[in-house]
Amino acid sequence: MKPEDNMNIIFVGKRHEASRVLSLNGTVAFVLAVFVAALLIATAWGGYSIAVSQVEAREPSESELVAEWKRKLDEQKEELAVLQQNVQYQVDALTLRLGEIQGRLLRLDALGQRFVESGLVASDEFDFNEPAAVGGPEDSLSADSFAAPDLTRMIDELERKMQDREQQLRLLDQVSSRQKLEDELYLEGRPITWGWLSSPYGYRSDPFTGKRTWHGGVDLAGKEGSDIISVAGGVVSYADERHGYGNLVEVDHGDGLVTRYAHCKTIKVSVGDVIQKGQVLALMGSTGRSTGPHVHFEVIRNGKSENPETYIKRASR
Repeated sequence: MKPEDNMNIIFVGKRHEASRVLSLNGTVAFVLAVFVAALLIATAWGGYSIAVSQVEAREPSESELVAEWKRKLDEQKEELAVLQQNVQYQVDALTLRLGEIQGRLLRLDALGQRFVESGLVASDEFDFNEPAAVGGPEDSLSADSFAAPDLTRMIDELERKMQDREQQLRLLDQVSSRQKLEDELYLEGRPITWGWLSSPYGYRSDPFTGKRTWHGGVDLAGKEGSDIISVAGGVVSYADERHGYGNLVEVDHGDGLVTRYAHCKTIKVSVGDVIQKGQVLALMGSTGRSTGPHVHFEVIRNGKSENPETYIKRASR
């Protein structure tokens, strides 16, 4: 409808009486129509707003609350599971590192025990079978447990210190081993624990013929059955009977040096045995060409005999 057009409004009575006609020009009719439309839109918007507010104001039902709480609990369970998994990873990693540290500590204890046995440190001062003694007054302040990052830093620092100590101990062990090996191979002392020199090295009157003969060793007399010991570390190269010597033990000390122990009653070692200084090789006897219980002791270097008294009188290292 255009504004210049006229609009007629007819009013009809309740009882069908005579009707009345209201004639409006186009402009007034247009304004009236716009007003009515705006009123309808406002009424509809108000009704919608009221309906929305009522829906929002409505309290949720019990089933809806249960479903919401269940959803939140499921989310928290998932977060807790992830957290537990992360914590377990950290615990596993720390456990693995502690296992490695324990193994390294066992090696350090073994090295320390070797130093004690070698005499480099006093056994009553360092007991590697017991934990180190520590102590102190209790702090009156409350103590807190270590956190995982703190433990990790402490383990890192401990590993660095252990690495330094291991390197130092390895060097000391090498020096100690060389020193111990040199001491073991150092030939000195008597091949008996008790007895006396009954015949020297060199020319002598043969006890059976009385003639002047060469004696390539020394005789040390003692009690039958007493110990005959090695004067240095080495390997047994002979352990059997030999003409004139009776039961004979021969020890190779390396570098062309060999010692012989003859007239033994009983041999206590076998060929190939690794011998330590002071180890019992045999028991004193009078087998072979002998007049009584003693040990005939020889020192041979590069196939030539040397005076054993030089080594018997040698000072210990």
